[in-house]
Amino acid sequence: MTDVVLCSVDARGVATVTLNRPERNNAYNGEVINALIAGMESLAADPAVRVVVIRGNGKHFQAGADLSWLKEMGQLSPLENIEVSRRTASAIQGLTEFPKPTIALIHGGCFGGGTGIAAAADIVIASEDAIFAITEARWGVMAGIIVPHLNAAMGVRNVRRYALTCERFGAREAKEMGLVHQVCAEGGLEEAAAPVIDNLLMSAPEALAQTKRRALVEAGLDLSGSHFTELVEEHALKRQSDEAKEGLASFLEKRPPSWYPGDAT
Repeated sequence: MTDVVLCSVDARGVATVTLNRPERNNAYNGEVINALIAGMESLAADPAVRVVVIRGNGKHFQAGADLSWLKEMGQLSPLENIEVSRRTASAIQGLTEFPKPTIALIHGGCFGGGTGIAAAADIVIASEDAIFAITEARWGVMAGIIVPHLNAAMGVRNVRRYALTCERFGAREAKEMGLVHQVCAEGGLEEAAAPVIDNLLMSAPEALAQTKRRALVEAGLDLSGSHFTELVEEHALKRQSDEAKEGLASFLEKRPPSWYPGDAT
């Protein structure tokens, strides 16, 4: 079986984490979540690792949740659903709090949870072909567990538009909002990332970790306790709602959901 998340570390201490489910556009499921958590925990504990680069294999960076998997999860017990949401939230929070600099290199589609990965990364470089969308509400679920990260990255006004309309926006729009730091030519991600990585390697590792930690605390992204629990429980409950069942069914059956009244024209 092919690993759904690949991890490698070069001689400089630059790790590459590759989402490796290209046949599903790197859509996440339980296997991807668990592999991402395990991989990042291993890299965090490795003193040789200085920087982590996150990328996607195939045509797209990350297409959000595997909706077939989400439908299956919605049929589990409430406690099992809470555990699924807790692991999902822990994956994003783990990226946010990762003690070493992280760089997301984004090409193609970056949807749903993929935007959460982008928001959780310290630095985001996108190629001109990148397309973003916060798509959860379209399918009757909600993006609650990544909203704090999205708010911090692109501003609540932009989240209130794009998480409600679920419309797509390009790399340059994402840069204007703050979700992306730099846009490069298609195929130019490695070249664009090289000087950024070099600058990070020039900085002292402990100073970087302390600076990053302080920035997160002061921004209110040190999510813990009751706040984290509220995000998880809300996320799990929505996945088991009638709206979610209808929304996911409409996707799998390739039809409009029942709440769509049709085009006004």
